[in-house]
Amino acid sequence: MRRLFPYGEFMLDGTDGKIYLTFDDGPIPESTPWVLDTLDRYGVKATFFMVGDNVRKYPELYQEVLRRGHAVGNHTMHHLQGLFTSTVDYVDDVIHAAVHIKSGLFRPPHGFMRKSQARLLFSRYRIIMFDLVTRDYSSRLSAEDVVGNVKKYVRPGSIVVFHDSLKSIGKNLKALPESLEWLLDQGYRFALID
Repeated sequence: MRRLFPYGEFMLDGTDGKIYLTFDDGPIPESTPWVLDTLDRYGVKATFFMVGDNVRKYPELYQEVLRRGHAVGNHTMHHLQGLFTSTVDYVDDVIHAAVHIKSGLFRPPHGFMRKSQARLLFSRYRIIMFDLVTRDYSSRLSAEDVVGNVKKYVRPGSIVVFHDSLKSIGKNLKALPESLEWLLDQGYRFALID
């Protein structure tokens, strides 16, 4: 994947056990406030890749994420899949989201986009991909499976993806605290992407 997609960053500096916790698809009132409270409880900061339409609907949640010291990134206006969207429409959607999300970071929904889209966005954004997707959104996985993915695949420098979405909140009520506790016990340090 890294060879096919040279514009994205899949891992970052892992000095002293640093990892980068990220959340995709919010903000939404059913999940994001709980995620923020959980991160506060463990003293962890994260980077939230937000859907512009959600920020438009819930601007107070966007501001709350920033107020609590987290970072934000653009995740398109309508959670478009780049492979099924023309380059012009895709880039326009990202630009539309930028009206609501003030950030130089971008992550494509589902982790895919066309090379033409990536080339154009690379001139404006730091494209942040991921090293570890917890798959917390999958109906086929349990909360224990999500924690197991974290334990099995994390390493210094990992960019870890959770979601603050309706699909993931049920599993994350258990999986996120257990993952954070385990990661902290292992000596990992959480860093923001900025």
